[in-house]
Amino acid sequence: MDTENFKITPSMEAYILHWGEMGPQWGVNRTVAQIHALLYLADEALDADSITKLLGIARSNVSNSLKELKDWRLIKSAPILGRRKEHFTTDKDPWKVFQIVLEERRKRELDPTISAVKDFIEMADEEELPENTRKAMKELSQLMEDLAILHDSFSKLPLPILKKLVKGGSLLKLFTKS
Repeated sequence: MDTENFKITPSMEAYILHWGEMGPQWGVNRTVAQIHALLYLADEALDADSITKLLGIARSNVSNSLKELKDWRLIKSAPILGRRKEHFTTDKDPWKVFQIVLEERRKRELDPTISAVKDFIEMADEEELPENTRKAMKELSQLMEDLAILHDSFSKLPLPILKKLVKGGSLLKLFTKS
């Protein structure tokens, strides 16, 4: 994309800045979040130099942030005929982005915690611990495993069904009396 023809409007700037403020709350740095927001809003794929110019961020920071976004599977390369520079894009469907983030968070946070808690329980089995402590560890382990099962169940749902469950409050209706 030619940055001369692409301008960030005030509403886009506000969106990008807010996304950047939220990034650290989600476990990524501000620049990573801002670049993802820019690519989400852009009509066409952008190269690293364009991102640098549009956001006023150091080129090295942009390169590192693009690598992190690739590691999260939130962006992909988008080859453009006749252009040598690598261009990047992101999925425009927020539900698909949500699914990717959930999957990555499971791999990065939930799975290692499940493994670690199991290790702690094995260590605890060789120690003299108060029964309440042992019980607390086992309950946490079960919760983590249940969350993994819940994640797997939701990740296997076709997107239209997931949207219907969430948007229509259908999950709540399953468990409450009307």
